[in-house]
Amino acid sequence: MSYATDPRVDADIDARPGRQQAICRQVRDLVHAADPAVAETIERTVRPYFVLDGNICALLATKKAVDIFLYDGAIVPDPEGIITGGHDNRTARMIAVAEGETLNSPALLAVFRQIVANNRAGGWRKLKGG
Repeated sequence: MSYATDPRVDADIDARPGRQQAICRQVRDLVHAADPAVAETIERTVRPYFVLDGNICALLATKKAVDIFLYDGAIVPDPEGIITGGHDNRTARMIAVAEGETLNSPALLAVFRQIVANNRAGGWRKLKGG
């Protein structure tokens, strides 16, 4: 798959340990597969963000995991239970992919596609009515 990349996001991913690089690249590929118009940037001075008519997700690699922050307003269904944290958060939830765990790519792609659709429909705040 070919898509436009931000060299700052490349640098962030390249600075991570090998296993974390692989997860970050997998997430990057999936979010771009959700919609070809997705753009990437660096926000909060250091964190890779993926955006289209609003935030879709952000990446944060910690010592123990790669955290994927989903900007879904907690309204995107999670039938496969891939969301691991922030269930009571009104803005974003997250998926932590720890050492030895694998990413459920089909489920994450479905979540990304729904977030993009929600963003295009005015965003989760509008859809939630607040």
